[in-house]
Amino acid sequence: MKTATLLLLALAAYGQSSRPGAAAPKPTPLATLDKAKFEAYLRHVEVWVPAIAVKIDDPQPAPDLPGFNIVAVHLTYNKDSIDSTYYVSADGQRVIKGQVWDLNKNPFQSVVDKIKIDNQPAFGAKAGAPVNLVVFGDFECPYCKEEASVLRQNIPAAFADKVRVYFMDYPLESLHPWARAASVAGRCVYKQNADTFWKYHDWIYETQQETTVDNYSAKLTEWAGKNGIDSVQLGRCMDSKSTEAEVERTKAMGQAVNVEGTPTLFLNGRKLMDQNAQWPVLSQLIALEIDHQAAVKAEADKCCSLDVPKILK
Repeated sequence: MKTATLLLLALAAYGQSSRPGAAAPKPTPLATLDKAKFEAYLRHVEVWVPAIAVKIDDPQPAPDLPGFNIVAVHLTYNKDSIDSTYYVSADGQRVIKGQVWDLNKNPFQSVVDKIKIDNQPAFGAKAGAPVNLVVFGDFECPYCKEEASVLRQNIPAAFADKVRVYFMDYPLESLHPWARAASVAGRCVYKQNADTFWKYHDWIYETQQETTVDNYSAKLTEWAGKNGIDSVQLGRCMDSKSTEAEVERTKAMGQAVNVEGTPTLFLNGRKLMDQNAQWPVLSQLIALEIDHQAAVKAEADKCCSLDVPKILK
């Protein structure tokens, strides 16, 4: 019963309002937006402390929501940042926070388009699997350690040929002092040997509690020597920070899809909340997604197949 309750709560979080896919009226532009007033209001509603810097973009007509305009808001605290989207009415007096769906489109396509999975560490099913599970993680995050253990143990056992898991670096430097170095090193290991990355991934989480800023480098060198990684080449990669741009790339992707903490999971573009990442719930959500993808494929095949009549003698 507990699992069923959790699943119902998870599915309730996905409740969505949609509109028919009719041609949308011409979007109404927003003449002016009092950004100072808008920011003050959002700070109160969202409980943004003064230390959080806020940047508000100019409003853009929202073609998917007639009568409203899209306003992108960028939040920065120390070295971390988050982007949020709001819909503001043409008169500037009404605000909606959320998403707008079209029944004729994949509701998560915009997220899928923003998350580039090419050249990212992955395990599980082969590329092109019906389900992609993308994990934004921080090697120093204790919750990421727990989630990593769950996924590494259960995905291959339960969904070996259906689910492919991708790892995205998202170090939270304001909280975790050696997380960025661990991400940069992980990418260096991945460049040397893609399969060995997962040994590194598992090792860094296993030794997380005893790792510090001071001993991380020595521990990394020792680990590399025992796992077939060229320590000299790894050192050069670390010193030159040649993979730092790759870490910045995945952080930027996370910010673009509103990652607010780690771990954050996306199931075929669907953002999962904390309670959904627990294995009893997650496994059922994955099963539902597999069934959904099979139904979509069957409908597409039915739509586009052609029965050629045979000539009988």
